Amino acid sequence: MQPRITVVEDEEALSVLLRYNLESEGYEVETIMRGDEAELRLQERVPDLLLLDWMLPGVSGIELCRRLRARAETERLPIIMLTARGEEAERVRGLSVGADDYVVKPFSTPELMARVKAMLRRVKPETISTVLRCGDIELDRETHRVHRKSREVRLGPTEFRLLEFLMASPGRVFSRSQLLDGVWGHDIYVDERTVDVHVGRLRKALNFANMQDVIRTVRGAGYSMEA
Repeated sequence: MQPRITVVEDEEALSVLLRYNLESEGYEVETIMRGDEAELRLQERVPDLLLLDWMLPGVSGIELCRRLRARAETERLPIIMLTARGEEAERVRGLSVGADDYVVKPFSTPELMARVKAMLRRVKPETISTVLRCGDIELDRETHRVHRKSREVRLGPTEFRLLEFLMASPGRVFSRSQLLDGVWGHDIYVDERTVDVHVGRLRKALNFANMQDVIRTVRGAGYSMEA
């Protein structure tokens, strides 16, 4: 699955430029132009990385960054701040409220792309790694093959994406709506019970020969991949 990046930038031309370059690098991109709208969206869906402009309508980028760091769901979200404020005091302020990196406008697009990749490699290596491993299960994103204890596990495309999504965050509990959003996409309507069907198929494929069940059902909450 492609790493997901949210861009919060109110300059439309720059937002379009960032989307084009990020998508060219293979990322899934969502663009938002207001700080208050971004705050609501980030409560619904947390991306792998956030590009955040300092000056925004609704809620400023610096205030949004502070609020995100105060929430458990986003306290470790990688944030790169974009701003025209290049003074040292302003950079210190941006970093002090929780930004992980700070890029001053006008910036070099290739440099920003390199910073994005470096940050994902450092804080979320699972988003750019071609091979995911969890216990005795190995998933290869390039060949679309899954092995458990050296034996190949044959999965349909939806079960493969579901396993990939769970393996990218082992131990984390995902609700059915979060799984629908992450695996099927937020623009597609699918009944939540569909998740249970595909989890059942995935379990059946993985748990051959009385293997231990690595998918944990959390009653009233959702599912997680046992680390």
